[in-house]
Amino acid sequence: MIIEIRNAGFQNKGAELMLLAIVERLRAAYPDATLTMVPSAPGGSQPFAKMTAFGLCPKASLNRGGIEWGDAAVLVPGRLRRRYGLYVDREVDVVLDAAGFAYSDQWGIQPALELARATRRWRRRGTKVILMPQAFGPFTDPDIQKAIRSAVDNADLVMPRDSISYRHLTEVTGEREYIRQYPDFTNLVTGFVPDDFDAEKLGVALVPNVRMIDKTGDASGSRYLEFMTACAKRLLGLNAHPYLLVHEGRDDEQLAQQISAASGGIPVLKEEDPLKLKGILGASRAVVASRFHALVSALSQGVPAVATGWSHKYTALFDDYGFPEGLLTVDDDGARVGAMLERIIDTDARAAISLRLLEHSERLKARSEDMWSSVQSVIGGCRQ
Repeated sequence: MIIEIRNAGFQNKGAELMLLAIVERLRAAYPDATLTMVPSAPGGSQPFAKMTAFGLCPKASLNRGGIEWGDAAVLVPGRLRRRYGLYVDREVDVVLDAAGFAYSDQWGIQPALELARATRRWRRRGTKVILMPQAFGPFTDPDIQKAIRSAVDNADLVMPRDSISYRHLTEVTGEREYIRQYPDFTNLVTGFVPDDFDAEKLGVALVPNVRMIDKTGDASGSRYLEFMTACAKRLLGLNAHPYLLVHEGRDDEQLAQQISAASGGIPVLKEEDPLKLKGILGASRAVVASRFHALVSALSQGVPAVATGWSHKYTALFDDYGFPEGLLTVDDDGARVGAMLERIIDTDARAAISLRLLEHSERLKARSEDMWSSVQSVIGGCRQ
């Protein structure tokens, strides 16, 4: 059996964590299956070297004008292709799409249009299609609505990860038995703390997100740096040992350096391993973050977190963990922000919040297990 994993690559640590979660589950359930992915250019989101290090075989793909030309690689004899671990689209039995924030008005028509074309092709070929992106919607553009409706028509299982995504999706497609809401599945991944992490010196993690600048509009974006700097200064004043944790790439690192400089030079920690990042977040006293999967990593381990976000996903996430008051905006007054920061580091309040988070976390982890059962039910019915 050949299973293709789409859109969960190495473009950011959240995507890499999703890829780890998927590979871990598929390897355990289907040890003899071949896992494949379309490689990108070396600087892209799915570089060949990183893919193969994960044990993923390359799939030939060249999409031009809405046509998948990668199947031309079938002209190369099968034995020669197998020597290099190369597969083509028509050989794939199951496709899992674990995109991030790709399918919505905010990202335009192209991702939805490409998905619609691909799912039609897979339906014709008998390939099972499982859609498990990080978010759906909103969909107000009629062309995007049409593309999403077509993609869902040709899917076997569609799994929005929050109630708002579910509503956005079903407003376009209608209720369907195979559209089922499950939580973010990275909550089942276990991280670990690096040996050199000093929790005494690094107490509260601040995780910036450059998307808060380029996805929220000029006014909110310009206030974001001020917001994060104010949080850092307040935590310094509370002797909470704040530090900046880079959860993504170069842009987030530059933003972290700006916040550090503006707040008096608090430490900036960069870690490439997503499992170590999850361990660090779990070992922190509290978290102030705008990166979605940094928040999932914190909340799922019972670490109190304060967030400001640019998508409905953040609201839904804090609702799922029973801590909606932890979601702030860059426009909140200093008194409210300060009170929330004091609350998440106060010993008694922190313990109460942590207990609440862990109770919700256990329920959400059980739902993630249900999700994998649904996935395996679909995979079990594919051609082999």
